[in-house]
Amino acid sequence: MLRQRCQARGNQAQRAATALAIALTTVWLAAPCAWAALGQSVESVAEDQRQMRGTLRSSQGQGFQMQEIASEDGNTVRQYVSPAGTVFGVSWTGPTVPDLALLLGPYFDEFRAAAYSPVRRHHPVTLRTEHLVIQTGGHVRALRGRVYLPSLVPASVAAGIIQ
Repeated sequence: MLRQRCQARGNQAQRAATALAIALTTVWLAAPCAWAALGQSVESVAEDQRQMRGTLRSSQGQGFQMQEIASEDGNTVRQYVSPAGTVFGVSWTGPTVPDLALLLGPYFDEFRAAAYSPVRRHHPVTLRTEHLVIQTGGHVRALRGRVYLPSLVPASVAAGIIQ
């Protein structure tokens, strides 16, 4: 009985990992659109809103600004901007993963190199590279993640606000 339960959990975790891998692959092959890329200026947020056909909401935090785009398909992308106007963090929630190549901009290749590790993961993934901290997780139709550049997070802001 215990063996069957463990085997069922393993199968369930394998299906979730496979679904996440398929979602990430789909995202990498998706058609391009403009994003306020990580480490770059926030000026393209209006274009992001148009591409996502979403609603833009801005809020001010202590030492940062958050630009949130909620799309009709249920995805939400949040871009965290320093007082200097630089995107230092990006997070997402929703049924699909957004186009990470566009969200991560020049850091996408570093993310991709770290993500193609031979280690099988059956739980939320946390990757740390020389420049990035990446956390992804969730399950089919309820995916989430966040990516930030520790070197660009304002001194008065805790990385935990990137949600």
